[in-house]
Amino acid sequence: MTATADSPRISLPVTPAKHDAGIDYELFLDCVHCGLCTSACPTYLELGDENDGPRGRIYLMRAVTDGRIELDDAVKGHLDLCLDCRACESACPSGVQYAKLIEPFRIHMHKIGVKKEHLSWLQRMLLFNLTPYAGRMRLALAPARLAQWTGIDGLMSKLGMFNLLPSSLRQMHEMLPPLKAHYGSLPEVLPAEGPRRARVALFTGCAADAIFPETNYATAKVLQKNGCEVWIPRKQGCCGAPHYHSALEEPAKQFAQQNCDAFLLDGSPVDAIIVNAAGCGAMLKDYGHLFHGSPQEEKAALFAKKVKDINEFLIELGPIQPTHPLKLKATYHDACHLCHGQQIRKQPRQLLEMIPELQLTTLNESEICCGAAGSYNLTQPEMAERLGERKAKNVLDTNAEALFVSNFGCQIQLGRYLRDKKPSLTIAHPIDALWASYNGEKL
Repeated sequence: MTATADSPRISLPVTPAKHDAGIDYELFLDCVHCGLCTSACPTYLELGDENDGPRGRIYLMRAVTDGRIELDDAVKGHLDLCLDCRACESACPSGVQYAKLIEPFRIHMHKIGVKKEHLSWLQRMLLFNLTPYAGRMRLALAPARLAQWTGIDGLMSKLGMFNLLPSSLRQMHEMLPPLKAHYGSLPEVLPAEGPRRARVALFTGCAADAIFPETNYATAKVLQKNGCEVWIPRKQGCCGAPHYHSALEEPAKQFAQQNCDAFLLDGSPVDAIIVNAAGCGAMLKDYGHLFHGSPQEEKAALFAKKVKDINEFLIELGPIQPTHPLKLKATYHDACHLCHGQQIRKQPRQLLEMIPELQLTTLNESEICCGAAGSYNLTQPEMAERLGERKAKNVLDTNAEALFVSNFGCQIQLGRYLRDKKPSLTIAHPIDALWASYNGEKL
């Protein structure tokens, strides 16, 4: 019988699964092993090892599921090294949903106790008990803000005092960007400027609000400027990505449930839920999949349907033309969970191109991961450093004065590898630039 596009797929029988990660087996079969994904995979580009590319990892997961190979340290190492950047999904002509393979498989590895532990107890405590809570993060960063503003931080660096810290804390200090003043607390509802064109809810996040508060402020003001009434739910929380990508499914679901309850109040309907962080946006848009098969699935899917990245939303709405010039040569880096996870590429560039006198130049390998990938720069520091240095070289080759990126993890990672090489380089979110062009203040 000749198969046609409409014919049902005929699956070959396999041996009983030794490792059942709850993955629909048909998702494995979507991969036809053409290899077009390998040139898009950061770890394959760096190492040239088939096992460290998407095709190889899918083969490994399927073989373990079939019971044909053992889930040994070598296999675990190849799976752990994956950034989950989803560049392979963009490159794949067969529509392989790679994230729906690697993430459940990692959760399975964690549940059966074989997932490699890359974090120290201190890193785990900070990542899961501090980072996801905006208030805690803001309080924890207060001494760092004070040290930066007074110059104590620079003095301690010159004296080598940070070398006395545990390596995990020293690494986190190296990653910390220059911290600007926090905006304090925005009103729960911000009125639209001029005729109201939309009513939106703003997702402010957790660590991002503590580290880059200026971007949340700019996002709210830009939305107001474009005729949006902005509602900021007080009971919102972390998107759940830090836990979910670390194979901690239940805490991720708890955060997701909290957000669904906070944003989907019956008396507060909104046209969109706005997010300005690519990693958060990809997670929020995936809540339906997170709760697949559970009683919460319908509500989670409704929430996910309303989520819009700020760049995406403004282009759909029709942005008001900014008028103040930014005389800069700039480039734009595509955050993985924006370009691959949400297929948003043109919109940030379209917003930047509206700004008078801003010259936007092309960045080589713009869609290759910078090595941030959530907590990846903590769990896989060697590969994160290789990718960070690779991206930094490409940025420096543009001779740009400003680098724009729509994800806070990327901003931290890129700042770490570019600060010393080019201290004058501005690294910011596109919305920061748009707000500067609206209000005439310096970026």
